[in-house]
Amino acid sequence: MREKLQRFMAGRYGNDKMNQVLSIGALILILIGAFFRVEPCYWLGLLLIIYLYFRMLSRNIQKRYAENQVFLRYYNQVTGWFSGKKNSVEQNKGYHIYKCPECKQKVRIPKGKGKISIHCPKCGNDFIKRS
Repeated sequence: MREKLQRFMAGRYGNDKMNQVLSIGALILILIGAFFRVEPCYWLGLLLIIYLYFRMLSRNIQKRYAENQVFLRYYNQVTGWFSGKKNSVEQNKGYHIYKCPECKQKVRIPKGKGKISIHCPKCGNDFIKRS
């Protein structure tokens, strides 16, 4: 059975990150449609599953690859933004982050040092803040 599936999928595109996100989105839409009786969500979820299988079984590998690359560009921007926010929250635990009034460069200062003079590494400006 496994060999038959491998022969069937030979020359076809298969699964990628875009298909994974489409399947999760389809599952969420179908569940919303089923539990909250929102029929358009249910049908949209089914259409996403049809599109997902179309992409997976497609023999036009170059076109599916190009679609995935465009998707990944936007996907990485969104996930990068969220991971940047997560890192920012983690850094704020022990540090204050100030912007230089001249060049707007972010400067990280440890908390609990009182009133200190901060030297901007980019423009050399000195300014006083409370840490």
